[in-house]
Amino acid sequence: MPGEVTAAADLDEAERSRILAKTARFAPPPARDADGRLDLVGLSRAELAAALADIGEAPFRAKQVWHWIYYQGATDFARMTTIARDGRERLAARFVVGRPREATVQTAADSTRKWLFSFRDGQQAETVYIPGREKDRGAVCVSSQVGCTLSCRFCHTGTQELARNLGAGEIVGQFLAARDAYGEWPSPQGETPRLLSTVVLMGMGEPLYNFEAVAGAVRILMDPEGIGLSRRRITLSTSGVVPMMDRCGAELGINLAVSLHAVRDELRDELVPLNRKYPLRELLTACRRYPGSSNARRITFEYIMLKGVNDSDADARELVRLIAGLPAKVNLIPFNPWPGSPFATSTPAAVARFAAIVNAAGFSSPVRAPRGRDILAACGQLRTASGRQGTRGAA
Repeated sequence: MPGEVTAAADLDEAERSRILAKTARFAPPPARDADGRLDLVGLSRAELAAALADIGEAPFRAKQVWHWIYYQGATDFARMTTIARDGRERLAARFVVGRPREATVQTAADSTRKWLFSFRDGQQAETVYIPGREKDRGAVCVSSQVGCTLSCRFCHTGTQELARNLGAGEIVGQFLAARDAYGEWPSPQGETPRLLSTVVLMGMGEPLYNFEAVAGAVRILMDPEGIGLSRRRITLSTSGVVPMMDRCGAELGINLAVSLHAVRDELRDELVPLNRKYPLRELLTACRRYPGSSNARRITFEYIMLKGVNDSDADARELVRLIAGLPAKVNLIPFNPWPGSPFATSTPAAVARFAAIVNAAGFSSPVRAPRGRDILAACGQLRTASGRQGTRGAA
């Protein structure tokens, strides 16, 4: 009924407003160095132009600086040689082009690399680069929060309290720092192979509980005059923040991955506590209305395989029933153990049976090969000590 649809839309808008108000409580500190200089990384084009106008620079200067930051990868204004020397000196006196600091860097036996990045206030988050199976391809898994509020029982990050959200500059800065490490500047164009070819917002935190900063970072990543990633090369993973899924689809149109992990509300309530607020029916309905989803751009459902918990043949058949009619694929993820975890990985036989049932129903269901397990860089293993400074709160 029209009245019911309007009421639902009003409820969603009220819930979005509540989420954004909650987000403000975990805002990052100002993006300024100790000497007061403003970090230009993370500013939108309009914000960059305004900052430069404040020191008397002409409007065209913003385009030049944007090119140097996001196409050339410059962090030193002295390198920006299309700008006159006195202009470079003015910029250097007022601004910085920052990067998160590498606290530790680890490389796994399979060449997966994990960084622990430190930010201006000492908070830390982890970022992972996963080399692709194809030559000159790979994914950068970036974090959106320091810690997490969701407390998913199988996830190591969920054992760390939320300290704060990351700013747009801190989110995109993880990708820039990874680019630095692999020497991938200037930004590859057209069909030129990219070592860092995709970005997945699957690191620490729930991206849709920090939507404004995530959206700002994504728009920078997609800007054609800088990094120039296609929206098809960016995936956001959510545990199911239903009201923000609609906004993500409408404003960004990037790929969507949903952390499903259970096919019955009673079990998902336990594994993914957010399900108590947005149960399976609401979540799957939001997936069905996600704009742009098609056979070419399928929604990915992530499903952690937990021995004796969610890996039965009956679970597989119910999963098929739940996603029937959706352009979807299912990533089956063998559980990646972490210290103190209460779960075990499903047996290879159970995973194979589960995959066969889903495949037979017409849904691709690849089994994700664990990457970076030996350095705790695999799915669900990221965690830092920064949560000690945080404030607990369910969003």
